[in-house]
Amino acid sequence: MLRPMDLWRIAIINRPLTAILAEGFDESDVTWAPAMPAQSFRADPFGLWRDGHLHVFAEGFSYRDRRGYIDLLIYDANLTLRDSRTVLREPWHLSYPFVFEAGGETWMLPEAFQSGTLTLYRAKRFPDQWEPACQIPLDGAAIDATPFFWQGRWWLFYAPSHSKAAKQSHLHIAYADRLTGPWQVHPGNPVHISNASARPGGTPIVQGGSIILPVQDCRGTYGAAIRLLEISQMDERSFVAKDRDGLQAPAWMEPYTDGLHTLSAVGGMTLLDVKRMDASLSAKTSRLYHILRQKLARAG
Repeated sequence: MLRPMDLWRIAIINRPLTAILAEGFDESDVTWAPAMPAQSFRADPFGLWRDGHLHVFAEGFSYRDRRGYIDLLIYDANLTLRDSRTVLREPWHLSYPFVFEAGGETWMLPEAFQSGTLTLYRAKRFPDQWEPACQIPLDGAAIDATPFFWQGRWWLFYAPSHSKAAKQSHLHIAYADRLTGPWQVHPGNPVHISNASARPGGTPIVQGGSIILPVQDCRGTYGAAIRLLEISQMDERSFVAKDRDGLQAPAWMEPYTDGLHTLSAVGGMTLLDVKRMDASLSAKTSRLYHILRQKLARAG
């Protein structure tokens, strides 16, 4: 039986991430990103403020060709959309464009496991020209790699890609003295196993001396909600964490109430994505067409 088509939509929440985790948010806080054409979506939002404008980077995806790319949405200080464009395409699928600043440079670390590796990009000209800076070899191609500078060292949270189950239930980590490496994989990998709280889903923050990592709750459906992994100890040999309740799509976001799988901080605002599951005839026809095309391609 063909499963429904996941269709995501991005929202900007006019509240800081810490406030949302403590108090939630309501409809008055939300600015929706533009809707996408049929059978297309934007997801995995991450952002940076630059020159008084909010730059939102996100996965763009169409079920017609099924190869993700990185889109950019530019908003002014009043959250009025001023521009949108595609800024990165590769021969393989791209998603989860984690953008950040370090060492006087602007970086992007998109998920690209179909390429067989993880590539760190540097902004040649922010925000729309990106060049590969280096590859980060790990214990296999990484899923939703999330960098974090902690106690004088770079850390990387990611899900492994060696099996469908591991993509949603295993958390691996690596560390390096420099962002460009060399990186060392943690000897305890996978450091955390849970379908409810392993795959990274946003920007880590520090609260009370612990790292709070947004993670995807994939019980029932992929990206059903965000939970929080509270990491109380992390070094080259050990990892101690417990998961906590997080955030799910509220009822007033209907029809986008079937999932929420990214929660990222950007200044005093927060970015998230929510999904609706399309089980219509056109959605099923599109999925069937893709399956048949794959089988024909494999048959030569």
